[in-house]
Amino acid sequence: MKIRKAVIPAAGYGTRFLPMTKASPKEMLPVIDKPIIQYVVEEAIASGIEDIIIVTGSNKRAIEDHFDHSIELENYLEKCGKLEQLEEIRKIARMANFIYIRQKGPYGNATPVINAEPIIGKEPFAVIWGDEFIYANPPRLKQMIEVFEKFKDPVISAVRVSKDYLNKYGIAKVKQVEDKIFEIEEIVEKPEVDQAPSNLATHGAYILTPDIFDAFKKLKPGKGGELWLVDAINLLRDKHKIYACEIENGKYYDTGNKLEYLKANVEFGLKRDDLKKEFKDFIQDIAKDL
Repeated sequence: MKIRKAVIPAAGYGTRFLPMTKASPKEMLPVIDKPIIQYVVEEAIASGIEDIIIVTGSNKRAIEDHFDHSIELENYLEKCGKLEQLEEIRKIARMANFIYIRQKGPYGNATPVINAEPIIGKEPFAVIWGDEFIYANPPRLKQMIEVFEKFKDPVISAVRVSKDYLNKYGIAKVKQVEDKIFEIEEIVEKPEVDQAPSNLATHGAYILTPDIFDAFKKLKPGKGGELWLVDAINLLRDKHKIYACEIENGKYYDTGNKLEYLKANVEFGLKRDDLKKEFKDFIQDIAKDL
């Protein structure tokens, strides 16, 4: 069955970016002039997703407004003859069928996915976090969907990380199936360097089968008393193999982290034709004083 739906959890408090996120969603922080969550949505659309299900919280109205039409702004741009900008913002609202759910339930990253069950139904679907992204060609999610279509079992995106980052992610113990495709035997959450089973971090995006909702009903609170998505995925092992898709031609941007967020803005600024020359000169000038 075709993957048509993607769930984007976006209900967190964004405490790492306080005070900015006191009233503004962390997913709406800009990388240059586009919010982080728009990069995530664009990846999903480029991968064939039709329905974008965003699970929000009480202070996330800006996300809904961003992906909706703004008639007043559109009229203003049209009146001023700013037709290129007009088409750009109109295109945002047309990208997909956007569906919004207010998160309810206990803490944990399984909760927003549980909330999406009535919309998902009996279809396989994707889950992508709303405050980080991988810039890849072909898109990360498209690579994962190709793996799912071949094996019909859950798939998690994976990237290689250095020793310094092993204790920040779930690290997979795997056996290789094909080039860049692995069967996951175990995921060790944030291991110390000497306890890591590999350098393959599994995080960021998932293709899940609808029986994950049966697993959620059996799920008990895990680390920190929260409900964890990876714990539910582990419960599927009786019925499924779980695969890791090592993402090719891509770079991971952990834009939920302050330092990595700044790095992303610098990298994207240096890639922009309208910014890169002056921006590069600026960086070189300030670097002289460091």
